[in-house]
Amino acid sequence: MDGRDLVRSVKAVGSAGVRQGLRTVRAAWRTKRADASGLPARGAERARVPGPVRDVEPAPGGGIVRFSRSELRIVVAVNGAVFWGWDGVGPEPSYALAGGCPEADPRAVLEPDKDGGWRVVAERVTVVVSRHGAVEVRTPGGVTLRRELPPRWWEPVGGGVARWMQRSEVAADARFFGLGGRASGPRLRNGTYRLWNSDPGRAFGPGDDPLYLTMPVQLVVADAGTHLLFHDTSWDGGVTLREGEEGAGSGHDRAGTCELRMDGGPLRCWAVVGTPARVLHAWTSLTGAPALPPVWALGHQHGRRGFGTEQELRRIVAGYQERGLPLDAVHLDIDHYDAHRVFSVDKERFPKLPQLAADLRGDGIRLVSVVDAAVGVAPGNDVYDSGTAEDVFVRDAAGRVVRGVGYPGEVVFPDFTHARVRRWWGELYEERLTQGFSGFWHDRNEPTSFTTFGEPTLPRSARHGLEGRGGDHREAHNVHALCMAMAAYEGLRELAPKERPFVFSRSGWAGLQRYGGSWSGEVATGWPGLRASLSLVMGLGLCGVPYSGPDVGGFDGSPSPELYLRWFQLGAYLPLFRTYARARAGRREPWEFGDEVLAHARVALVERRRLSPYLLTLAHLARRTGAPYVRPVWWYAPEDRALRDCEDTFLLGDCLLVAPVLGPGTDRRAVQLPRGRWYDTATGQAYEGPGQVLVDAPLSRIPVLARAGAVIPVRGDDGGLELEVWAPARGRTGAGLVAPDAGDGWDEPEIERYASRWEGDRVVVEREGEDGLSEPPHPVRVRGCGEG
Repeated sequence: MDGRDLVRSVKAVGSAGVRQGLRTVRAAWRTKRADASGLPARGAERARVPGPVRDVEPAPGGGIVRFSRSELRIVVAVNGAVFWGWDGVGPEPSYALAGGCPEADPRAVLEPDKDGGWRVVAERVTVVVSRHGAVEVRTPGGVTLRRELPPRWWEPVGGGVARWMQRSEVAADARFFGLGGRASGPRLRNGTYRLWNSDPGRAFGPGDDPLYLTMPVQLVVADAGTHLLFHDTSWDGGVTLREGEEGAGSGHDRAGTCELRMDGGPLRCWAVVGTPARVLHAWTSLTGAPALPPVWALGHQHGRRGFGTEQELRRIVAGYQERGLPLDAVHLDIDHYDAHRVFSVDKERFPKLPQLAADLRGDGIRLVSVVDAAVGVAPGNDVYDSGTAEDVFVRDAAGRVVRGVGYPGEVVFPDFTHARVRRWWGELYEERLTQGFSGFWHDRNEPTSFTTFGEPTLPRSARHGLEGRGGDHREAHNVHALCMAMAAYEGLRELAPKERPFVFSRSGWAGLQRYGGSWSGEVATGWPGLRASLSLVMGLGLCGVPYSGPDVGGFDGSPSPELYLRWFQLGAYLPLFRTYARARAGRREPWEFGDEVLAHARVALVERRRLSPYLLTLAHLARRTGAPYVRPVWWYAPEDRALRDCEDTFLLGDCLLVAPVLGPGTDRRAVQLPRGRWYDTATGQAYEGPGQVLVDAPLSRIPVLARAGAVIPVRGDDGGLELEVWAPARGRTGAGLVAPDAGDGWDEPEIERYASRWEGDRVVVEREGEDGLSEPPHPVRVRGCGEG
């Protein structure tokens, strides 16, 4: 820890800064001392490569290829995904997989290839292994999408964990996406990206890396096809990406490259080939279906560090109600806790919290509680005393409980990689439910404390259960928050079995979608922060986490009225729509920015509520197919290079295209359209794609365009479900899906399918069923006929 880290720590804890600063120094010193004695010295290392092929062992779905110094296991699963692992490692154990490894495809067989190599040919992919260990992923037509060069290991001569490196080549026209939540995306430019969940210790912008939620998940899009590659290891590492160049060097293409370097862990990965929709479907079949949020969690949510008292919170809620502004949830930060201790309540500030929650619920508003990952060390703290008795806290290599520094002072950390600890933690949420909370927001769970920003709170030598296997923090760090979300989700299912849990987390890892979603964390207030927050949402969606969103307005400063409004308008079309700020950053209520902003914000809120049936439909589709709510504009045409390079526009499901305003002083902006006809939903003007068009973007709204033929479920003036239909182009048809509201329980409604077409001079909408076409059971409103 250096001086700058100490200054940040002192500032972060406010009036108790000096005392906490001393604790910070002691904690940092303890961490360094623990690692110095608890981690083995690396010493001299020996490099190793696979060597030449010696023999093979066929098996269902693939088999084992043995080299002189390693062996490679290949399995093609029935869902079309391909697994391979070096040194004979298998797909399990894995925190990413849901329900274990899928069955192998018995039709895929390991067979000889040319030049002494081997290959596995499956329905959706061909995998070719060279005689020296290069692995190629090809389309069914034989086009190479990715070539993994023979890996290299560096093993300590005296034994121990080997670090390794894997270089890959992709097509010259390929573009990289993914790697979790990245502020510089959604398209990942040339550079190195660290794979280590981190708290930057300050508000972040596009240039900051790493952030809270990293994943070794790459989605690569090229003319020849799309593929996803997941390196299933949670150790610290980095990915260096370099896009290729066509016609570079005597007219030849220069391939794009990826270099992955890991400090340890197994060298194993999964690959999926196909359209973006098929890739995400297969990926979520591996890692788990996204949790379905309760209906209210798709509305507007508001929070602030520093509500202070029940009276202040009621005043804010009354402000929304008096101005006719829809509000679905209020978030309470750590200031509602007693001495900042998790699972407690400050009885002076919130003397009747259950009654407050009941009153709000009567008005259709839910309470959401922040839950930090650390437990304050204090006699009389029920959670600390219970955890000590149950022996749930992380210990160092010498057997001592590891202590860090957080808001309560000294803190300890549950070992969420132990099933017994997760059960204990999940039962603690009963106190939150008793207080009337309906949702939970996991914070500071990278894990982090005031010890050091950007580095692990826990020593890398700290011991973890890792589901009975045992290991240290080098392996457990990146899955800490994932396991915390698992504990909460499973605990809530036991405590409130009739309600869908609502959990979203600042940190996580591959498979987080099984338990909930994420949010952007402490994004900087400013136009770059606005752009970064959109990048995170799109990037996480392409990694299988469809439910996420930013803190509208940014975290650390006071946004201008224009910036706040543009952020607010964007947020109204993202899955998680939350206005939030810490106390010293000012307020985030719409009326605090003037009458003009209030009027325009009301329009955005009303439109968000009107689209709630559509958002609910997208949530059900995400659960069933893995398709994110927010999709890049190239989703249906990844071969369109102009769309691949478009980062300031997105599709909301199949039907809507949203073009947010990401810079100041804008009243008109260029929009890159996919193929087909698109209608401006505000004016009804029709545009033809593909191509770029100029669209009005007055301060009152951001451009939103509807696909011709779209059938969109919306909320009518009477609160019932209506179908908003945009006329298809002449000679063409349209379609749409509807998931009727089945409440916040576990019943999954039957998806209704609708088709739209021209019949003479009118647009006809019909429901598609097993018995053929029928009249829609909902009112229909047709728009866009004047441009037909």
